[in-house]
This record gives sequence, structure tokens and C-alpha cells, in this order.
Amino acid sequence: MQWLVYVLSAAGALAAADVLLKAASGRIPDSLGMLLYGSIPFLTGLTWFLVSGRTDGTVPITARGVLCGLGVGVMFSTVTFCMYAAFRLGAPISVASPLIRMGGLLVAALAGVVFWKEPLTFRYLAGLALVCSGMYLLVTR
Repeated sequence: MQWLVYVLSAAGALAAADVLLKAASGRIPDSLGMLLYGSIPFLTGLTWFLVSGRTDGTVPITARGVLCGLGVGVMFSTVTFCMYAAFRLGAPISVASPLIRMGGLLVAALAGVVFWKEPLTFRYLAGLALVCSGMYLLVTR
């Protein structure tokens, strides 16, 4: 369970990013927000890649890996674009952010079961049902 520290750190960083994105929305053009968002991960990744010597030697660089990595960038850019647009149009962070996260959670959970054959248990299904219930309750509050 050493990975749990990283999961909780990522959750905290996502929450902080959502709050900062909401605070920036309407105070800068969405395009500048996207540029600022993209520049930090780009520079961090470039520095890490160059310093580490392109690979740590344990994982090969494959065409599929590169394409999937690019896909991650496209998807996070899409999320950021859509969040800026939603907040600019008045979406409340207390509804929009949880819906985005829980919707993504549902899709990722189903992908884990379908593509990686992760176990599907009663407790797992109950958790997914609770997520769906939570999304419904948020939207209809």
C-alpha cells in the first residue's frame, strides 16, 4: 500500500488545481490559462527526461507508449479546456469538479475491469452505485 501516499497526494493536487482554475477563470483568457497550465508540466517533464538520460534503463520506449503518453496530454488538455469553459459560464465548483472527477472515476473503473481484467466484486459494484448516486444527488441538489 505504499502507492496510497501518491494517490492521496494526487487527489490533493487535483483538488488544489480545481480551486486555482476556478479562481483564475474569468480573470484571464481561457487560452492563457491553458498555456500556463501546459507550460509547467512541459518544462518539468522535459527537465526530468533530460536529466534522467531519457530512460531509467528498466522500461523501453515504444511507439505505443509514446502514443498513449501523447493521448494523456490531449485528454488533460481537454479536461482543462472544458473546466475553464464551464467555470467561465458560471458552473459552481462544488458541483462541476466532483461531477468531472466522479465521471472520470466511473470510466476508469470500468476500463480497469474491461481492459485489465481487474476483479469485479459485490463491494466494487456497490461502490460504483454509490458514485452514481452521489453524482445524481449533486446534480439535483
